[in-house]
Amino acid sequence: IEAEVQRRKQLIHQSVERKAIISKCYKRKHPEVYILQDSFLAPDFLEIVRYCTSSDAHLHGLLRYIESFSDKRIYRLPVFTEEFCQAFMDELENFEQSDMPKGRPNTMNNYGVLLNELGMDETFITPLREKYLQPITALLYPDLGGACLDSHKAFVVKYSLHEDLDLSSHYDNAEVTLNVSLGKDFTEGNLYFGDFSQDPTPMPKYIEIEHVGARGLLHRGGQIHGALPIASGERWNLIIWMRSSAIRNQLCPMCNKKPELVEAEGFGDGFTETLQDDVPETVNLCSLW
Repeated sequence: IEAEVQRRKQLIHQSVERKAIISKCYKRKHPEVYILQDSFLAPDFLEIVRYCTSSDAHLHGLLRYIESFSDKRIYRLPVFTEEFCQAFMDELENFEQSDMPKGRPNTMNNYGVLLNELGMDETFITPLREKYLQPITALLYPDLGGACLDSHKAFVVKYSLHEDLDLSSHYDNAEVTLNVSLGKDFTEGNLYFGDFSQDPTPMPKYIEIEHVGARGLLHRGGQIHGALPIASGERWNLIIWMRSSAIRNQLCPMCNKKPELVEAEGFGDGFTETLQDDVPETVNLCSLW
């Protein structure tokens, strides 16, 4: 365990170093995409947010605006405009082609971009989570801290024929996950969903869900899922792992134990530790997994 703690702490320090170099040296192609604007968001998504922030909003009313899949609490909804997706992917490709240092999203995805290193956390992802997504998740996932998602990890993953083709079964280090298909042109590569990790069955039933451009899937982080291989083309997906310290402070979702924390920089894994002045800081990792 100690060796894994040290490895992960080293990853965080390396990420901080990369972010500093990128901030100083990288020339942005589309600087406007780094600051969230309403114009980036699909009109239907803004309508959903308006409903969820109204005084009479309730779950059954919200379900009239979004697609629901089976009983697994998986939902599809519009998120971005096509124009924003194109500009965002162009910016990501510009970064990929640069000589800047690059961290990869996780141990399962070899191609992609950590958005905090690109400088998008404070001005894009955090306001997206707090102002727009949380009113929705508060109605869909109240039992998972949907009303108090206070941190996140955001990254983009890329699938293509000569790089990552698919993603094997796993569950996320998140209470709630948003997965948005940004584009480009591709065939196949559906997502599949099985059991909830904390409530497995002997014979799990899987469902497949097709990616739709500029639309996102909301699902429980603990929902076992994966991505089938693409058959042609290239696909970029924005992934936001949203975390609630109120939930995970009680039980680490990865090791299913009371978390034993070690200090980390930034959001860490979304745990908090109450300080002497009772001000929580979302800067900790669970050392047990």
